[in-house]
Amino acid sequence: MKIISSILIASLAFFTTSQAAVKTGTPAPKFTVMDSTGAERSLSDFKGKYVVLEWTCHTCPFVKKFYKNGEMQALQAEMTAKDVVWLQVLSSAEGKGGYLTASKAEFVRAEQKVHSTALLLDANGKMGRAYGARTTPHMFLIDPKGTVIYQGAIDSIKSAKSQDIAKATNYVKAAHASAVLGEPIRKSTTTPYGCGVKY
Repeated sequence: MKIISSILIASLAFFTTSQAAVKTGTPAPKFTVMDSTGAERSLSDFKGKYVVLEWTCHTCPFVKKFYKNGEMQALQAEMTAKDVVWLQVLSSAEGKGGYLTASKAEFVRAEQKVHSTALLLDANGKMGRAYGARTTPHMFLIDPKGTVIYQGAIDSIKSAKSQDIAKATNYVKAAHASAVLGEPIRKSTTTPYGCGVKY
């Protein structure tokens, strides 16, 4: 528990002072990245749809928090059922924590029973740096016009405890709900928390 707390404190101390690479309300950086099945995925493929980007790392305790009991998988299923494109992004470099080959990534996806549209393998970190992805998880919501309308933490409670999920406000879900209704997004930029992305 002390180790997890130390990781959290270190993450927050560093990432609270960091500046986002992309400003909310501006066009999302374009990308073309191979997914874990070997298919090429580009942002332009999803024009006219909402797109969620979820920076992930299967070894990170903050990511495990959302996957071990199925909360992340349930959210993915709920949103993709509403025609939202959900892209996991793995920016761990080869030799760094969380790095996965395509075949291993497919194994992890099957093991976790994920409901994302695809897992993008960004081992060179180009996509992650373009977005300024700093933690796992670090979330982005892009609207059908290609504009970043939310970025930051997945929810309002900065912890690695799964029991906190039900008590927290899920910022991604809330942002999408407001956007669909044409309402202002109350929190469109928040500070991400979690493990540092292993570029």
